[in-house]
Amino acid sequence: MMSAPGTAVWFARHEWRLAWRDWLAMMTAGRRERLRRVVIAIAIFVIFMHFVAYWTVGRYANAVPDKATLVTISASVLLSWLLMISQAMESTTRAFYSRSDLDLILASPTAVEKVFAVRIATVAVSMAMMALPLAGPFIDVLIVCGGWRWIGAYGLIVAMSAAATALAVGFTVALFRLIGPKRTRFVAQVVAAVIGAAFVIGLQVAAILSYGTLSRVSVLQSQAVLALAPDAGSFIWWPARAALGDGWALSGVLALSFALLAAVIAVVAPRFGEYAISAASAGGAAVSRPGHGGAFQSTSPQRALRRKEWTLLRRDPWLVSQTLMQMLYLIPPAVLLWRGLDNSHGGYSGAYLLLVPVLVMAAGQLAGGLAWLAISGEDAPDLVASAPVPPRFVVRAKIEAVLGVIAIVFAPLVAGLALVSPWHALVTIGGIGIAAAAATSIQLWFRSQAKRSQFRRRQVSSRVATFAEAFSSIGWAATAAVAAANLWLAIAPGLMTIAVVTGAWCMSPRPRHA
Repeated sequence: MMSAPGTAVWFARHEWRLAWRDWLAMMTAGRRERLRRVVIAIAIFVIFMHFVAYWTVGRYANAVPDKATLVTISASVLLSWLLMISQAMESTTRAFYSRSDLDLILASPTAVEKVFAVRIATVAVSMAMMALPLAGPFIDVLIVCGGWRWIGAYGLIVAMSAAATALAVGFTVALFRLIGPKRTRFVAQVVAAVIGAAFVIGLQVAAILSYGTLSRVSVLQSQAVLALAPDAGSFIWWPARAALGDGWALSGVLALSFALLAAVIAVVAPRFGEYAISAASAGGAAVSRPGHGGAFQSTSPQRALRRKEWTLLRRDPWLVSQTLMQMLYLIPPAVLLWRGLDNSHGGYSGAYLLLVPVLVMAAGQLAGGLAWLAISGEDAPDLVASAPVPPRFVVRAKIEAVLGVIAIVFAPLVAGLALVSPWHALVTIGGIGIAAAAATSIQLWFRSQAKRSQFRRRQVSSRVATFAEAFSSIGWAATAAVAAANLWLAIAPGLMTIAVVTGAWCMSPRPRHA
């Protein structure tokens, strides 16, 4: 039987069972009673996304396949594909470093390459399953408004998932061969973050340098891009034509993608176990360095605790990729500031109103992630609790460490903004400080002991904290944007955001610690 133990189908069922349990644990935080609410929330999200899709792409359903349309669709496909590659690299890295079943697999009486071939194929399928709920509403709207020709976009997603997985696995294995398993974990996470953000950032930077705006559409539809683009019959447009319903183009893209994935599986699967063993033997110290000896230095307990938190934040490989992603998206505002400094006529005052909420929002999100790691992700709580210092010193050191990182990251941008618009810089400083403090406070009120490795699941530990942190960052960003234009008008959104934070404090399990 095809589903007998040891067959590829049997291993595929096992991998899907593990993937389902992982997804269920991530969405419900290990509480099965939440599954019904999760299903309802997903259904509401899908319905909402159909309305968003109708508003954004409905008018393009009857577009003709001219060069301008092909450029726009190709850019959207490329952006989605790069995000898939980024996610596939993260999944591949977790397969090397986070799976604890390697000894059991290698000791089992079965072909190891079969197991790892199924595991790589499972990554490809999971990429498609992640993309379909996000892209499906847009494709459905295009089908309803423009006809069945758009159904080829679903096949294109499958092809993109296969090709993205093949490139992610191949690149990660190449890193293993070039720089070794210790450095691969850190470098792969950084590269994944860069790949996921590079295309969007590149378009925004090009728009700023060419047109002084953050709009990416202005670049894609510019005469310069259309003139440099290949003819409409070029194979470069196969993915776009596949989405538009060209059967031959879709068949070619699917064939190339599956051939690439099959080639990577054939080359990598037989040695996947060897790479995983190397990763396991490397431990998790991809970015840590042994000390160079020397005597202990006399310092205050607060300073020692701050140094300890900064050291742990710097060594966390998963945090590096998440933080780097947020910092990369600050490149376009930095370029816009540079253009403003270079502009002698002061024509960028309107753009500064966009910079203020962007910086405030980024500060709130970054502070929330750092605060979770410092407060809830403490891997040695007993050791810290036994330290000869009052508990309030420990909490204060964690908060100071988080706010110190925020200050280091955003100080150069705020300083550049101060040179061109002191008022906008002053509002940004206030917004960043309040947003970061609010996000840190929410994580403090809802703190619960967890492992640092659960960083990517922190959103499900407390739904109230997750939504409160998100609405707080959005609210303070909106307040700062309004304050940059008119200080008195900012009172209303500021009071609404204060109400959100106050509500989170009232619903927290430990309001006395505020």
